[in-house]
Amino acid sequence: MLKLWKAVFWAILLLTISACSSTADNIEQKNNGGRIAVLLPDSASSMRWEADDRRYFEQAFQSAGVDYTIFNAEGNARTQQTQAEQAIISGAKVLVLTNLDNGSAAAIIAQAHEAGVKVIDYDRLTIEGPGADLHVSFDNVEVGRLMGVTLQPLIDALPVETPRVILLNGSSDDYIASLFAGGYKSIAEPRFKAGKWEKVDEAAIFDWDTHQAYVMFEQMLTAAGEDVDAVFAANDPIAGSVVTVLKNQGLPPILLSGQDATIIGLQNILSGWQTMTVYKPIKLEAEAAAEAAVRMLNGEDIAAFAANTINNGQNDIPFMKLTPIVVTKDNIAETVIADGFRTWDEICIGEFEQYCPAPQNR
Repeated sequence: MLKLWKAVFWAILLLTISACSSTADNIEQKNNGGRIAVLLPDSASSMRWEADDRRYFEQAFQSAGVDYTIFNAEGNARTQQTQAEQAIISGAKVLVLTNLDNGSAAAIIAQAHEAGVKVIDYDRLTIEGPGADLHVSFDNVEVGRLMGVTLQPLIDALPVETPRVILLNGSSDDYIASLFAGGYKSIAEPRFKAGKWEKVDEAAIFDWDTHQAYVMFEQMLTAAGEDVDAVFAANDPIAGSVVTVLKNQGLPPILLSGQDATIIGLQNILSGWQTMTVYKPIKLEAEAAAEAAVRMLNGEDIAAFAANTINNGQNDIPFMKLTPIVVTKDNIAETVIADGFRTWDEICIGEFEQYCPAPQNR
C-alpha cells in the first residue's frame, strides 16, 4: 500500500512540474518577443509613437489573440538594431519597423530576411537595400499637398502684394519628410516661380528637433525683418516652435500648417495660432499593420491585402496606402473628436478652455 501511495505521489509531482514548466515556457515566449515584434523609433520626434501607436497595436494584437512585444529605441539606431536581434532570436516571425535611418533599417531587414522573418515598414519607407516585404502608411505626398491646398487660398487672399513664405521641412535623413515637402512644394513652388509668393527661406529640421526649429525660425524671422506671412511647417511640433517664437517676440499669428493632430497642435488651431493640421487616423494605420502582420504570420500572400506598390529605389514594395484628412477649427469635432482619437477633455485645459465648446455641448 505504501509503495502505491509513493507511486501516486511521484506521478502527481511530475505532472505538477510539467504543468509549471509549460506555463513558464509560455510566459517566457511572450516576454521574450512572441511571434510579432513592433519596433517604434522614439518619443521625442512625435508624441504619437507612445501615446497612440503603442496603445492601438496593443489593442489590435490582444484582440487577435497573438503574442507580441513592442519596443521603443528612443532615437538610438543601434538600440533598435539590438531590439530587432533580440526579437528574432526570441522567435519573432514578423517585425513591424518604423525606422530611425535608412542604413540601420536596411541592416535590420537584411538580418530578418536571412532568418526567414517578414518585415513591415510601418509609416516610414526604408530606401536603402532591397526593401521590406510590405509598407503600411498614409499617402504622404498627399499629406503635404493637403497643407498646400489648405493654405494656398488663404495666402492668396492676404492684403499684401507678395506674401512672404518660409518652408520648415522635416529631417533631411527621413525619406518621409521629402514626401511631405514634395506635396506642399507642388503648390508653393509654382507660385514662387511666378512671383505670386516670395520664398523667404527654407530649412530641414534635423531629427525633427523642436529646439532646432525654434532657433532656425527665430533666425529666419529676424533676417526677414519680422516680415513673414506664412510658414509651411512639416508637423505640429515644428509649428509649435513657430508659435512660441511669435509669442515670445510679441508678434501676431501667421498662416501656419502642421500635421499629426497633436493635442498642442489642436489647441493652437482653436486659439488661432495655427491654421490647420493633417490628421492621419493612426488607429486605422496601426490596425492595418497589425492585421497585415497577423496575416503574414499565418502565411497569407501579401498581394491579397496590398493593392498598391511603392518603389524604394530598388524594388516595388507592396503598399497599404491610407488616406489623410485636413483638420481646421471648423471640423475638429467631426474628425479627431468623433473618431475618439482626441477628446475635448484633453484639449480644453487651462487657457484653451475659453476656445472650446461649452461642456454641455461636447
